[in-house]
Amino acid sequence: MSYRFRDQRDDEQETHELPQLENEVRIQRFVVRVETGPAEGHAVVSNGAELSIGSAQGNDLVLDDATVSRHHAVIESGERGFWLKDLDSTNGTVLAGHRIKSAMLKSGSVFVVGRTQLRFESLDEQICEALSSQPQFASALGQSAAMRRIFALLPRIAASDSTVLLEGETGTGKTLLASAIHEASVRAAGPFVVVDCAALTPTLIESHLFGHARGAFTGALSAHVGAFEMARGGTVFLDEVGELPPELQPKLLRVLEERTVTPLGTTRPVPIDARVLAATNRDLREEVNRGGFRADLFFRLAVVRVRVPALRERPEDIELYARHFWTQLARSMGAASSPGAGVPPDELLEAWKRLHWSGNVRELRAAVERALLLGTSSLDRSAPSSDVDLSVPYRVAKENVVTSFERAYLSRLVERSGGNLSQAARSACMDRNHLRELLRRHGLDRRNKE
Repeated sequence: MSYRFRDQRDDEQETHELPQLENEVRIQRFVVRVETGPAEGHAVVSNGAELSIGSAQGNDLVLDDATVSRHHAVIESGERGFWLKDLDSTNGTVLAGHRIKSAMLKSGSVFVVGRTQLRFESLDEQICEALSSQPQFASALGQSAAMRRIFALLPRIAASDSTVLLEGETGTGKTLLASAIHEASVRAAGPFVVVDCAALTPTLIESHLFGHARGAFTGALSAHVGAFEMARGGTVFLDEVGELPPELQPKLLRVLEERTVTPLGTTRPVPIDARVLAATNRDLREEVNRGGFRADLFFRLAVVRVRVPALRERPEDIELYARHFWTQLARSMGAASSPGAGVPPDELLEAWKRLHWSGNVRELRAAVERALLLGTSSLDRSAPSSDVDLSVPYRVAKENVVTSFERAYLSRLVERSGGNLSQAARSACMDRNHLRELLRRHGLDRRNKE
């Protein structure tokens, strides 16, 4: 069976052969019983892959115990069994006499949160969750059960106007999924406005979100329309919302609750009409426990929570992504017609499948681009090198590796563009002046044409 997916930057179609896909996943159910504590005798049965425990309303098991944190712990049911995870609680989670961060549970395990003792038992029952029959949703791809489980949920999520919190490590594709939700929603014709909360200073974030009047602060030479107003009829995507400074969190909460913004330097609230999607590489429940994130803002953002798994948790997606990026990048580099440019070499695919990918899909894309630029010489660079000079400090060793890569990349770039600086800059998506400076630094600036 073959499926077709659309390159998000191109209307051309590429077809890849994929195996027959299952249409459901089974999740083992379990029960957590309160053996001692204020809720003694109470029990909760899981209704999904995760069961949350804490004193805050909204948890699956709510414990009225002053020694239990608002978001204390979670139990996850997966292919590898059942895992108990502490959410950086104040008084900790204790299993078999040891305070743990994460540990595997077996049926009959007894653990303690605060002063409450709980017993975990697996059940001879399973929940069937639907998987999408397609390895894609809009421009997002994934043939693994983990991703198709998300794809099965997204049509319902897209059809609503609820706030969504996308959780997952950096580079897993949260921005692409947010864009896909927008593309499939009734707001698709409206703007999709991205605010990177980690890249701006507190003053700039506030201005970027809410706007400002002329003269509102030093340097405000003209009025500025904020992201919420700019996204009228569309979607605001708050990327890395966990980095939002504490002083701005109540202001964002007020916007979400009142659906108005007050630009800096003004007193007149302006109504907004924009859906809010947010993403974070942190577990905001842990941040709430630490006091770094407001509990009420977390609940307001997490109306719907979607966890995007790391690439190492779904290795069956590696080849799909590698082939997709190879085709996409070869076309953008003008190398699609070169011999061997159609598909990545089998030995390279196998090497990539063995890697940990701490940078996730973003790191894989960079590896594919490097392979296309450097050819077979990139095979040795696709995995961590064991040829490391330990006689020099880490900083120096790292600079040497970066310098070597930069020179190799730039040499191939200049060669492919025939020395045309403007063409090379466009191909590498770089500012021409910055490229000229790099070429000068590496002694590659001779005979280059504008």
